[in-house]
Amino acid sequence: MTIPARFIVLLFAVLAIAVIVVSLPDRSGFPVTEKRERREEPAPPAEPTPAELALQAEVIRLGSEFPGETGLAVQEVATGKTFAHDGKGIYPQQSVSKLWVAIAALHEVDEGRLELAEMVTLRRDDLTVFHQPIRNIVNARGAFATDYADLIERALTQSDNTANDRILRRVGGPEAVQAFIDKAELAGIRFGTDERTKQSAIAGLKWRQSYSYRDWFFKARDALPDDLRRQAFEAYLAEPIDGATPLGLADALARLARGDLLSEPSTRLLLATLERTKSGPNRLKAGAPAGWSVAHKTGTGQVFDGEHTGYNDVAILTAPDGRQYAVVAMIRRTRSSYAVRMEMMQALSRAVGQYHDAAYGAAAEP
Repeated sequence: MTIPARFIVLLFAVLAIAVIVVSLPDRSGFPVTEKRERREEPAPPAEPTPAELALQAEVIRLGSEFPGETGLAVQEVATGKTFAHDGKGIYPQQSVSKLWVAIAALHEVDEGRLELAEMVTLRRDDLTVFHQPIRNIVNARGAFATDYADLIERALTQSDNTANDRILRRVGGPEAVQAFIDKAELAGIRFGTDERTKQSAIAGLKWRQSYSYRDWFFKARDALPDDLRRQAFEAYLAEPIDGATPLGLADALARLARGDLLSEPSTRLLLATLERTKSGPNRLKAGAPAGWSVAHKTGTGQVFDGEHTGYNDVAILTAPDGRQYAVVAMIRRTRSSYAVRMEMMQALSRAVGQYHDAAYGAAAEP
Protein backbone atom coordinates (compact mmCIF):
# COMPACT_ATOMS: atom_id res chain seq x y z
CA MET A 1 0.00 0.00 0.00
CA THR A 2 1.32 3.43 -0.96
CA ILE A 3 1.16 6.13 1.77
CA PRO A 4 0.08 9.49 0.35
CA ALA A 5 2.85 12.06 0.30
CA ARG A 6 0.89 14.53 2.44
CA PHE A 7 0.70 11.99 5.31
CA ILE A 8 4.46 11.39 5.16
CA VAL A 9 5.11 15.14 5.43
CA LEU A 10 2.71 15.42 8.38
CA LEU A 11 4.38 12.47 10.16
CA PHE A 12 7.84 14.02 9.86
CA ALA A 13 6.53 17.34 11.18
CA VAL A 14 5.01 15.68 14.28
CA LEU A 15 8.25 13.77 14.98
CA ALA A 16 10.32 16.96 14.66
CA ILE A 17 8.11 18.78 17.17
CA ALA A 18 8.38 15.85 19.60
CA VAL A 19 12.20 15.89 19.42
CA ILE A 20 12.27 19.64 20.08
CA VAL A 21 9.90 19.39 23.10
CA VAL A 22 11.83 16.51 24.70
CA SER A 23 15.15 18.31 24.36
CA LEU A 24 13.97 21.72 25.61
CA PRO A 25 15.67 22.73 28.87
CA ASP A 26 13.53 23.34 31.96
CA ARG A 27 14.21 26.09 34.52
CA SER A 28 17.14 24.19 35.99
CA GLY A 29 18.99 24.36 32.68
CA PHE A 30 19.02 20.57 32.18
CA PRO A 31 17.20 18.92 29.29
CA VAL A 32 14.02 17.29 30.54
CA THR A 33 15.11 13.81 29.40
CA GLU A 34 18.48 14.15 31.17
CA LYS A 35 16.84 15.40 34.39
CA ARG A 36 14.43 12.48 34.45
CA GLU A 37 17.30 10.03 34.12
CA ARG A 38 19.12 11.64 37.08
CA ARG A 39 16.12 11.97 39.37
CA GLU A 40 16.43 10.00 42.56
CA GLU A 41 13.70 9.14 45.00
CA PRO A 42 14.08 11.14 48.23
CA ALA A 43 15.25 9.11 51.16
CA PRO A 44 12.49 8.40 53.68
CA PRO A 45 12.76 10.57 56.81
CA ALA A 46 14.59 8.95 59.67
CA GLU A 47 12.52 7.72 62.56
CA PRO A 48 12.65 10.12 65.52
CA THR A 49 14.96 8.98 68.27
CA PRO A 50 13.70 8.52 71.83
CA ALA A 51 15.53 11.72 72.80
CA GLU A 52 13.81 13.68 70.01
CA LEU A 53 10.40 12.29 70.92
CA ALA A 54 10.95 13.18 74.56
CA LEU A 55 11.94 16.78 73.79
CA GLN A 56 9.01 17.31 71.43
CA ALA A 57 6.62 15.89 74.02
CA GLU A 58 8.02 18.20 76.70
CA VAL A 59 7.84 21.27 74.45
CA ILE A 60 4.20 20.50 73.68
CA ARG A 61 3.43 19.85 77.34
CA LEU A 62 4.98 23.13 78.46
CA GLY A 63 3.13 25.09 75.81
CA SER A 64 -0.25 23.44 76.24
CA GLU A 65 -0.27 23.52 80.04
CA PHE A 66 0.84 27.15 80.33
CA PRO A 67 -2.01 29.46 81.45
CA GLY A 68 -1.85 31.81 78.50
CA GLU A 69 -1.05 31.95 74.80
CA THR A 70 2.49 30.79 74.24
CA GLY A 71 4.72 29.67 71.38
CA LEU A 72 7.90 27.67 71.91
CA ALA A 73 10.64 26.49 69.58
CA VAL A 74 13.99 24.75 69.84
CA GLN A 75 16.42 24.21 66.96
CA GLU A 76 19.64 22.26 67.20
CA VAL A 77 22.04 24.55 65.36
CA ALA A 78 24.28 21.91 63.78
CA THR A 79 21.58 19.53 62.55
CA GLY A 80 18.58 21.82 62.06
CA LYS A 81 16.36 19.47 64.07
CA THR A 82 13.46 21.54 65.29
CA PHE A 83 10.84 21.10 68.02
CA ALA A 84 7.92 23.45 68.55
CA HIS A 85 4.57 24.27 70.09
CA ASP A 86 2.50 26.71 68.00
CA GLY A 87 5.70 27.42 66.10
CA LYS A 88 3.91 29.23 63.26
CA GLY A 89 1.83 31.53 65.44
CA ILE A 90 2.48 35.28 65.28
CA TYR A 91 3.71 36.68 68.60
CA PRO A 92 4.70 40.24 69.57
CA GLN A 93 8.45 40.51 70.00
CA GLN A 94 8.67 43.68 72.06
CA SER A 95 12.36 44.22 72.95
CA VAL A 96 13.44 41.02 71.22
CA SER A 97 13.26 43.26 68.14
CA LYS A 98 16.29 45.17 69.45
CA LEU A 99 18.29 42.17 68.26
CA TRP A 100 17.51 43.03 64.61
CA VAL A 101 18.59 46.65 65.09
CA ALA A 102 21.94 45.49 66.47
CA ILE A 103 22.39 42.97 63.66
CA ALA A 104 21.55 45.59 61.04
CA ALA A 105 24.09 47.95 62.64
CA LEU A 106 26.81 45.30 62.68
CA HIS A 107 26.02 44.52 59.06
CA GLU A 108 26.70 48.19 58.33
CA VAL A 109 30.02 47.74 60.13
CA ASP A 110 30.82 44.70 57.98
CA GLU A 111 30.02 46.70 54.85
CA GLY A 112 32.22 49.62 55.93
CA ARG A 113 29.36 52.09 56.30
CA LEU A 114 29.58 52.40 60.09
CA GLU A 115 32.38 52.36 62.62
CA LEU A 116 31.63 51.26 66.16
CA ALA A 117 33.90 54.06 67.42
CA GLU A 118 31.80 56.70 65.63
CA MET A 119 30.78 59.31 68.20
CA VAL A 120 27.18 60.32 68.84
CA THR A 121 25.60 62.78 71.27
CA LEU A 122 22.20 62.11 72.82
CA ARG A 123 20.03 64.94 74.10
CA ARG A 124 16.57 65.25 75.59
CA ASP A 125 14.95 65.10 72.15
CA ASP A 126 16.44 61.60 71.77
CA LEU A 127 14.73 60.20 74.88
CA THR A 128 11.96 57.65 74.41
CA VAL A 129 9.78 55.79 76.91
CA PHE A 130 9.81 53.03 79.51
CA HIS A 131 13.19 51.47 80.29
CA GLN A 132 15.98 53.87 79.30
CA PRO A 133 18.83 54.18 81.82
CA ILE A 134 20.45 56.75 79.52
CA ARG A 135 17.71 59.18 80.51
CA ASN A 136 19.26 59.65 83.95
CA ILE A 137 22.57 60.65 82.35
CA VAL A 138 20.96 63.04 79.88
CA ASN A 139 18.79 64.65 82.54
CA ALA A 140 21.79 65.13 84.83
CA ARG A 141 24.18 66.46 82.18
CA GLY A 142 21.88 67.85 79.52
CA ALA A 143 23.58 65.61 76.92
CA PHE A 144 25.50 62.34 76.72
CA ALA A 145 28.40 61.79 74.28
CA THR A 146 29.31 58.18 73.50
CA ASP A 147 29.91 55.85 70.55
CA TYR A 148 27.83 53.24 68.76
CA ALA A 149 29.67 50.34 70.37
CA ASP A 150 28.43 51.60 73.73
CA LEU A 151 24.89 52.11 72.44
CA ILE A 152 24.74 48.52 71.14
CA GLU A 153 25.98 47.29 74.52
CA ARG A 154 23.30 49.31 76.32
CA ALA A 155 20.50 48.39 73.91
CA LEU A 156 21.15 44.65 74.24
CA THR A 157 22.41 44.12 77.79
CA GLN A 158 20.19 46.76 79.45
CA SER A 159 17.38 46.84 76.86
CA ASP A 160 17.71 50.63 76.78
CA ASN A 161 15.02 52.03 74.48
CA THR A 162 16.79 55.33 73.84
CA ALA A 163 20.02 53.59 72.87
CA ASN A 164 18.11 51.29 70.55
CA ASP A 165 16.19 54.05 68.79
CA ARG A 166 19.33 56.11 68.24
CA ILE A 167 21.04 53.14 66.58
CA LEU A 168 17.89 52.59 64.54
CA ARG A 169 18.02 56.12 63.14
CA ARG A 170 21.71 55.73 62.29
CA VAL A 171 21.16 52.61 60.18
CA GLY A 172 18.30 54.16 58.21
CA GLY A 173 15.16 53.58 60.27
CA PRO A 174 12.64 50.74 60.44
CA GLU A 175 12.56 50.30 56.66
CA ALA A 176 16.30 49.63 56.55
CA VAL A 177 16.09 47.02 59.30
CA GLN A 178 13.16 45.28 57.60
CA ALA A 179 15.03 45.39 54.29
CA PHE A 180 17.95 43.57 55.92
CA ILE A 181 15.58 40.96 57.39
CA ASP A 182 13.97 40.43 54.00
CA LYS A 183 17.26 40.27 52.11
CA ALA A 184 18.62 37.74 54.59
CA GLU A 185 15.41 35.72 54.06
CA LEU A 186 14.59 35.56 57.76
CA ALA A 187 11.09 34.21 57.31
CA GLY A 188 8.32 34.98 59.73
CA ILE A 189 9.88 38.11 61.28
CA ARG A 190 8.57 41.68 61.18
CA PHE A 191 10.67 44.41 62.73
CA GLY A 192 7.95 46.97 63.24
CA THR A 193 8.98 50.47 64.24
CA ASP A 194 10.78 52.51 66.89
CA GLU A 195 9.87 52.24 70.56
CA ARG A 196 8.19 55.64 70.73
CA THR A 197 5.72 54.90 67.96
CA LYS A 198 5.07 51.29 68.93
CA GLN A 199 4.50 51.77 72.64
CA SER A 200 2.31 54.83 72.11
CA ALA A 201 0.10 52.97 69.64
CA ILE A 202 -0.29 49.97 71.95
CA ALA A 203 -1.48 52.36 74.68
CA GLY A 204 -3.86 54.18 72.36
CA LEU A 205 -1.74 57.33 72.20
CA LYS A 206 0.09 59.31 69.55
CA TRP A 207 3.69 60.07 70.54
CA ARG A 208 4.60 63.41 72.01
CA GLN A 209 8.16 64.16 73.07
CA SER A 210 6.87 65.35 76.45
CA TYR A 211 5.98 61.71 77.20
CA SER A 212 9.70 60.97 77.61
CA TYR A 213 9.90 63.16 80.72
CA ARG A 214 9.11 61.98 84.24
CA ASP A 215 5.89 59.92 84.35
CA TRP A 216 3.96 61.89 81.75
CA PHE A 217 3.51 58.90 79.43
CA PHE A 218 1.83 56.92 82.21
CA LYS A 219 -0.40 59.84 83.16
CA ALA A 220 -1.49 60.30 79.55
CA ARG A 221 -2.14 56.59 79.19
CA ASP A 222 -4.10 56.36 82.44
CA ALA A 223 -6.28 59.31 81.38
CA LEU A 224 -7.59 57.42 78.34
CA PRO A 225 -11.00 55.69 78.53
CA ASP A 226 -10.72 51.94 79.11
CA ASP A 227 -12.61 51.11 75.92
CA LEU A 228 -10.09 53.09 73.85
CA ARG A 229 -7.16 51.38 75.57
CA ARG A 230 -8.77 47.96 75.10
CA GLN A 231 -9.30 48.65 71.41
CA ALA A 232 -5.65 49.62 70.90
CA PHE A 233 -4.42 46.71 73.03
CA GLU A 234 -6.46 44.12 71.13
CA ALA A 235 -5.55 45.60 67.76
CA TYR A 236 -1.88 45.16 68.57
CA LEU A 237 -2.36 41.57 69.67
CA ALA A 238 -4.45 40.72 66.61
CA GLU A 239 -1.77 41.99 64.21
CA PRO A 240 1.42 42.89 66.09
CA ILE A 241 3.52 45.34 64.13
CA ASP A 242 6.61 43.59 65.53
CA GLY A 243 5.18 40.08 65.17
CA ALA A 244 7.33 37.00 64.64
CA THR A 245 6.89 33.24 64.71
CA PRO A 246 8.79 31.09 67.20
CA LEU A 247 10.04 28.92 64.34
CA GLY A 248 11.21 31.97 62.41
CA LEU A 249 13.09 33.31 65.42
CA ALA A 250 14.68 29.94 66.18
CA ASP A 251 15.88 29.60 62.61
CA ALA A 252 17.26 33.15 62.61
CA LEU A 253 19.14 32.54 65.87
CA ALA A 254 20.58 29.31 64.47
CA ARG A 255 21.77 31.14 61.37
CA LEU A 256 23.33 33.81 63.56
CA ALA A 257 25.15 31.14 65.58
CA ARG A 258 26.44 29.50 62.38
CA GLY A 259 27.81 32.81 61.14
CA ASP A 260 25.39 33.11 58.22
CA LEU A 261 24.24 36.66 58.99
CA LEU A 262 27.37 38.57 59.94
CA SER A 263 31.14 38.40 59.59
CA GLU A 264 33.03 36.26 62.08
CA PRO A 265 34.22 39.24 64.17
CA SER A 266 30.74 40.77 64.27
CA THR A 267 29.17 37.41 65.15
CA ARG A 268 31.61 36.94 68.02
CA LEU A 269 30.98 40.47 69.26
CA LEU A 270 27.21 40.09 69.17
CA LEU A 271 27.13 36.71 70.93
CA ALA A 272 29.54 37.93 73.60
CA THR A 273 27.32 40.98 74.15
CA LEU A 274 24.19 38.84 74.45
CA GLU A 275 25.93 36.71 77.06
CA ARG A 276 26.19 39.86 79.19
CA THR A 277 22.44 40.54 79.05
CA LYS A 278 21.24 41.73 82.44
CA SER A 279 17.47 41.62 81.84
CA GLY A 280 15.52 38.42 82.46
CA PRO A 281 18.02 36.54 84.67
CA ASN A 282 15.22 34.22 85.81
CA ARG A 283 13.88 33.34 82.37
CA LEU A 284 15.66 30.93 79.99
CA LYS A 285 19.06 31.62 81.51
CA ALA A 286 18.09 30.35 84.96
CA GLY A 287 17.15 26.91 83.58
CA ALA A 288 20.34 26.30 81.60
CA PRO A 289 22.46 23.42 82.95
CA ALA A 290 25.61 24.22 84.86
CA GLY A 291 28.56 24.94 82.58
CA TRP A 292 26.40 26.09 79.66
CA SER A 293 26.64 29.63 78.23
CA VAL A 294 23.52 31.63 77.40
CA ALA A 295 23.38 34.47 74.87
CA HIS A 296 19.87 35.87 75.06
CA LYS A 297 17.53 38.81 74.54
CA THR A 298 14.32 39.42 76.44
CA GLY A 299 11.14 41.24 75.53
CA THR A 300 8.53 42.62 77.92
CA GLY A 301 5.35 44.35 76.77
CA GLN A 302 2.64 46.40 78.38
CA VAL A 303 0.00 45.36 80.90
CA PHE A 304 -3.68 46.26 80.60
CA ASP A 305 -6.43 45.18 82.96
CA GLY A 306 -4.17 42.59 84.57
CA GLU A 307 -3.20 41.02 81.25
CA HIS A 308 0.43 41.04 80.13
CA THR A 309 1.50 40.84 76.49
CA GLY A 310 4.82 40.19 74.80
CA TYR A 311 6.66 38.46 77.64
CA ASN A 312 9.54 36.72 75.85
CA ASP A 313 13.07 35.38 75.89
CA VAL A 314 15.12 34.07 72.97
CA ALA A 315 18.54 32.50 73.38
CA ILE A 316 21.44 30.57 71.96
CA LEU A 317 22.39 27.93 74.51
CA THR A 318 25.89 26.47 74.17
CA ALA A 319 26.81 23.20 75.87
CA PRO A 320 30.32 22.56 77.25
CA ASP A 321 31.09 20.41 74.20
CA GLY A 322 30.26 23.32 71.86
CA ARG A 323 26.89 22.11 70.56
CA GLN A 324 24.41 24.94 70.30
CA TYR A 325 20.64 25.27 70.50
CA ALA A 326 18.41 28.16 69.49
CA VAL A 327 15.65 28.40 72.09
CA VAL A 328 12.56 30.61 71.85
CA ALA A 329 9.86 31.24 74.47
CA MET A 330 7.15 33.75 73.57
CA ILE A 331 3.97 34.68 75.43
CA ARG A 332 1.30 36.54 73.50
CA ARG A 333 -0.93 37.18 76.51
CA THR A 334 -1.26 35.86 80.05
CA ARG A 335 -2.62 36.65 83.50
CA SER A 336 -0.28 34.21 85.19
CA SER A 337 2.24 35.26 87.81
CA TYR A 338 5.81 36.11 86.92
CA ALA A 339 6.91 33.00 88.79
CA VAL A 340 4.76 30.75 86.57
CA ARG A 341 6.13 32.34 83.40
CA MET A 342 9.71 32.07 84.54
CA GLU A 343 9.31 28.44 85.58
CA MET A 344 7.93 27.55 82.13
CA MET A 345 10.94 29.16 80.45
CA GLN A 346 13.39 27.56 82.84
CA ALA A 347 11.77 24.17 82.22
CA LEU A 348 12.27 24.67 78.48
CA SER A 349 16.01 25.24 78.99
CA ARG A 350 16.22 22.21 81.27
CA ALA A 351 14.49 20.11 78.61
CA VAL A 352 17.14 21.14 76.08
CA GLY A 353 19.87 20.07 78.50
CA GLN A 354 18.17 16.72 79.05
CA TYR A 355 17.85 16.20 75.31
CA HIS A 356 21.53 17.00 74.86
CA ASP A 357 22.56 14.45 77.48
CA ALA A 358 20.25 11.77 76.08
CA ALA A 359 21.20 12.39 72.44
CA TYR A 360 24.95 12.56 72.88
CA GLY A 361 25.68 10.88 76.20
CA ALA A 362 29.37 10.58 76.90
CA ALA A 363 30.08 12.48 73.69
CA ALA A 364 28.60 15.54 75.37
CA GLU A 365 31.53 15.73 77.78
CA PRO A 366 34.03 18.49 76.93
